[in-house]
Amino acid sequence: MKSSKDRIEATKQRLAALGCVESRTQFGGYCLSVEKTVFAVVAEGELYLRACEQVQPYIAERKMVPLSMHKRGVPVEMNYYRVDNALWSDSDQLVALSSLCLKGAQRQREARISNRRIKDLPNMGFRMEMLLRQVGIYTINHLRQQGAKQCWLKLRACNKNLGLAALLALEGAIVGRHYEALPRAVKEELRIWFYLNAQRDRR
Repeated sequence: MKSSKDRIEATKQRLAALGCVESRTQFGGYCLSVEKTVFAVVAEGELYLRACEQVQPYIAERKMVPLSMHKRGVPVEMNYYRVDNALWSDSDQLVALSSLCLKGAQRQREARISNRRIKDLPNMGFRMEMLLRQVGIYTINHLRQQGAKQCWLKLRACNKNLGLAALLALEGAIVGRHYEALPRAVKEELRIWFYLNAQRDRR
C-alpha cells in the first residue's frame, strides 16, 4: 500500500486533465479538490471518489467499497468509494469517472450556494436576517447589490441604536469574512463614514 502523500502525488498526475488538483487534510485523511470543489479523498494510501447519481450504477456493478470513518467510536460509511487496482490501472476510465464525480460535486455545491440565506453568511444570524427583511432586503444578492452602507442606513432608520459593529458585520457578510478580518483600510473608511452619518442623525 502506498503512503497517502505518494497516492496524492500520483493522483494529481493521473487526473491533471481535470484541472489543478489541490489537497488538504480532512476526514482524518486528505481531500482532493478542483477550484475548491471536493471530489475525492485519500485515506491510508487509498483513493476514494465522491459518489454522485451518474456514477452510482458503476459503483454498484463494481461493488466499490465505501470509505468508513469512526465518529465517537461508531463506524460511519461516507459517500466516497475506493478506487481498486483495476480502476487505478485504467487511466482513461479513472479520468472519465473522476470527471463525473467532480461535475456532480460542482452541481451539489452550486445548489447549496443558491439555497443559502442571509443568516448563513459570516456575522449574520436569524435576528439580523429578520431585521433586514423588515427593510425589504430578503436575499443575499439583494444585500450585495445594496451594499453595507445602504443596508445600514435602512436598518438605522428603524433602529437608532444600531452602531458601527452592525456596519462592519454587514461589510464582512458581503465579502465573506468575519468583520474582524476586514482589511484595516476598509474598517477605517467605514468607521469614518459611520461617525459622519451618526452625527447627522443627532442634528
